[in-house]
Amino acid sequence: MAFDATNFGLQSHANGFRRYRYDTLDALTTVDDNGYINNTDDAQNLKVGDLVDVVVWATAVRTGTIADVGLMIVYGVNASTGDVNLSDDLTGWGVTSGD
Repeated sequence: MAFDATNFGLQSHANGFRRYRYDTLDALTTVDDNGYINNTDDAQNLKVGDLVDVVVWATAVRTGTIADVGLMIVYGVNASTGDVNLSDDLTGWGVTSGD
């Protein structure tokens, strides 16, 4: 799938950096691909140092079950193409039952 800006939102900002949440059906390894988010094509303004919380849904976004979660940081933005480079998942979290 492709980046869907309707599932991407600003959570907070401080000291010039921002934290976003992104809900998707795409795997974390897809989301952290170079250019998955493009500032120019996707009308975003991500900057180096911004954080992105990613929630991967197993079914429809924001309903059903969560398949995975991750925290990524913007470590590069290509000024000429707009491609955003997100880190690999910083946390290594996995979804486990709370039971």
